[in-house]
Amino acid sequence: MPKMLDRVDRRILDTLQADARISNQELAKRIGLSPAPCWRRLRRLEEEGFIAGYATLLNGSAIGLPISAYALVSLENHHPETVRQFDQLIRERPEVLECHSMSGANDYLLRIVAASMEAYEHFLSTQVLQLPAVRSVNTSFVLRTKKFTTRLPVA
Repeated sequence: MPKMLDRVDRRILDTLQADARISNQELAKRIGLSPAPCWRRLRRLEEEGFIAGYATLLNGSAIGLPISAYALVSLENHHPETVRQFDQLIRERPEVLECHSMSGANDYLLRIVAASMEAYEHFLSTQVLQLPAVRSVNTSFVLRTKKFTTRLPVA
């Protein structure tokens, strides 16, 4: 059974998603609490797992990673050792930002960043396709991002 969030908890979460660097003083002011109860609620939300962490979002193009790709991966089989090898590679490779086990025709969806098309091809051919269990990889490249958010609809 999911834990319950009241209206104030939801406002705290929504406000933090917009600005995770907000001070407790400003957060309390925006949601209509005094600082001490606001801080206690925030700590409870963290302890109960509603807040998974805090992050700084970087601009990939600005730091030399302009290529963003989504790769659908199919494995030859799902033996435990096969899956373990795939999982290990994915965990170790910093260019893989996300990996989702999927239902449907493909086994995994990866979100990958790279400095160039050549760098992506090198990663694919020297890492992913070197695993004997990988049957196929079908890649789509991002041409333009129309919407990007990390905000979940909690309000």
